[in-house]
Amino acid sequence: MTEVYCSTGALTFKDGNFILDGKPLRIFSGTMHYFRVVPAYWRDRFRKMRACGLNTVETYVPWNLHEEYPGEFNYSGILDVREFIRQAGEEGLFVIFRPGPYICAEWDWGGMPSWLLKDPDIKVRSNYPPYVEAVKRFYNDLIPRITDLQRSNGGPIIAVQVENEFGSYSNEVDHLHTIREVGQEVMTFQDALPTANFPSMEDGSKLFRMIREWSPEFPLMVMEFWPGWFDHWGQPHKGLDIPAFEACLSGVLDAGGSFNMYMFHGGTNFGFMAGANYFEGSHYKPDVTSYDYDAPLSEAGDITPKYMRAREIILEKGLKPQGITSLPEIPPNLPKKAYGKIEVSQYLDFRTVLSLMTPITSTEPALMENLDYHQGYGQCFGYILYQAEIQAGTELSFTDIPKDRAQVFVNGEEKTVLDWLSTDKKINLGQISDGSSLEILVENHGRVNYIEYGSNRFNEERKGICGSVKLDEKEIKQWRIFPLDFKSKFLDSLHRCSNWKSPVEGVRGPLVAKTTLHIDSSPCDTFLDMKGWNKGIVIVNNFNLGRYWKVGPTRTLYIPAPLLKQGQNEILIFEQHESCGTVSFIDAPLLGEKVVTKEVDSACYPTESV
Repeated sequence: MTEVYCSTGALTFKDGNFILDGKPLRIFSGTMHYFRVVPAYWRDRFRKMRACGLNTVETYVPWNLHEEYPGEFNYSGILDVREFIRQAGEEGLFVIFRPGPYICAEWDWGGMPSWLLKDPDIKVRSNYPPYVEAVKRFYNDLIPRITDLQRSNGGPIIAVQVENEFGSYSNEVDHLHTIREVGQEVMTFQDALPTANFPSMEDGSKLFRMIREWSPEFPLMVMEFWPGWFDHWGQPHKGLDIPAFEACLSGVLDAGGSFNMYMFHGGTNFGFMAGANYFEGSHYKPDVTSYDYDAPLSEAGDITPKYMRAREIILEKGLKPQGITSLPEIPPNLPKKAYGKIEVSQYLDFRTVLSLMTPITSTEPALMENLDYHQGYGQCFGYILYQAEIQAGTELSFTDIPKDRAQVFVNGEEKTVLDWLSTDKKINLGQISDGSSLEILVENHGRVNYIEYGSNRFNEERKGICGSVKLDEKEIKQWRIFPLDFKSKFLDSLHRCSNWKSPVEGVRGPLVAKTTLHIDSSPCDTFLDMKGWNKGIVIVNNFNLGRYWKVGPTRTLYIPAPLLKQGQNEILIFEQHESCGTVSFIDAPLLGEKVVTKEVDSACYPTESV
């Protein structure tokens, strides 16, 4: 099966049933990740789960945000996992807790922190000692924060799953034992059982039979029942049609099974945290900012037709047989508002932006993870600029194509763009004169979060320029490197700068543009339409909303009301190519024309593994 699922003491199983506090329990769970939803909205989502007939919420834990650098832990705001679990319990939900350390989740590097890649010999998801020691440090900080929230201690956590989809990656079974033992040092684990992932009952019936053949004692549990799917940049917006969804959910319930719907509410890949996929024979595919997932609750937490059908099916097939004949009233959708079109009038050109920073000098174009930055642990996310003065020449060449997307400039003029589809490592620059300025802006578009069995790519997910850069076969040796991570220190320097120019419309990027949204009353949710812009990120009141890109499918960025305030709201736009003079705030998302299928594209993820 695809998962190893452990109880925390109070939850056991017998005769094919879960047993909680001495009574049979069927788990009707939905996934919602606290780190993809603003904290002010957690209770709204929990109440909508309860109104749909769910009794459990499941969440992953993103190691790479909680310990972005070694020993620097963060559990505040959107990362307050303890408060999330506590609120779930108050709203009448049990919790399935999935602390990784690898989570997949369409999240940068499957939730593993990028500083692990500073070790040239790293072997993640294995018993490689430095990796295991890093996991121990993380678990020793994380788990004591929530141990009193286990059901055995009166809390809502009824089950824990360590690692994820491991059998589709490796056969090093000892590593699963190691990770479980590391967690068990600080958390109570008792029974363990196999569970399944699947998108349809064609797969599900087979996997359920396998579970029953292993032992009639095992409950039937779908750890990831996929009601929709995620999107990649440059590809259609995906969805699962409602009849196919109905058939699978009904089949699980008719079989007497329990389920966790992944995702019940997707939320948003804020900032630079969206992951990517890579499969042999294909190419790197980065994920979009919206994690709507065509789930029962939309990205903004709205009720959908799929939610209403799920509610009807769960009540009829899952709850009425247990004597439960009604559900709580469905909470209303939160208000949305179209604040209209506003002018973007000010900008900082790229030269000015770089003048606010102190570059790192190097004899070679260091990778992000190897950069002498943040106590030597490198740069985690964002962009990195490589700058050098070059002599006369014509042909620029790379040892390897930069990861993931590189804009090449000479004297401020963009010469070309290289990305994951590029094959030629050589660029004809035309005739370049002595003393010219070469700049290479590389975007980390998200580290791969899922790879196929036997691949070593996880250990190679370093970003930036790997190897040398040559001009007419002569290696360029003196570099000035600028880490553009758009964190608070960098944003503060933008705020202090007095060299803003206008107008911005038509000005070529890279640049940072600025505007202000004035709100007269209490803010509402809204969606930022980036029509007319090309590619970049948007920061609202110092909060990084994430990437936009005209290739689609999505054109809007979701702005939850708690990120806004009555009065003046600052909007910063880092545009990489071509600017526009306006942005629009609308009251509904533009996620692209949905391609609805009868089965999700699960070929890229395992429906079973051992």
